[in-house]
Amino acid sequence: MIYNPLEPEKIIIKILNYLVNIANKFSFMQFIDQEPMEGMATQQINKNYQAQQVVQANATGFGAASDDFMERGIDLNEQLVQNKPATFFFRVNSDAMLGAGIHIGDTLIVDRSIPPSSGKVVVAILNGEFLVRRLQMQAHSVTLLPENKKYGAIHVEHLEDYRTWGVVTYVIHGL
Repeated sequence: MIYNPLEPEKIIIKILNYLVNIANKFSFMQFIDQEPMEGMATQQINKNYQAQQVVQANATGFGAASDDFMERGIDLNEQLVQNKPATFFFRVNSDAMLGAGIHIGDTLIVDRSIPPSSGKVVVAILNGEFLVRRLQMQAHSVTLLPENKKYGAIHVEHLEDYRTWGVVTYVIHGL
């Protein structure tokens, strides 16, 4: 292979043209600056770079301007679900837990991997029926407490078919 001293210049020109195209894609951006005395101010910066301007720029490279202003969206699964295989969603169709902020139509996030304990809001199965109640456990008894005076406490007897299905971790409530 014969060394051609013009080849590096062609490569540099190609790289510079590529950088000009990238810079022009980000040519119109809005930045929000916090001015100590003026409060919030919006500045608009509009730059269309030409190849000769890029030659004068620092040739070590450009940072990705968009990365500085990019925000990742909120992933509710990431925020609200701790154990994905053991987490389920329920739609509420009872007003028994109004005092706990759980209304008809709300969505409950229920984690089956959390051990039930006294004071937790749980989804329970009693005689084949799903119930949402606050669990009260004592030495030899289990009581399911509603958060609405229209309903009475349910004292689980030993002969009844009872199971705590999961623990409510979050309530998604529309306004």
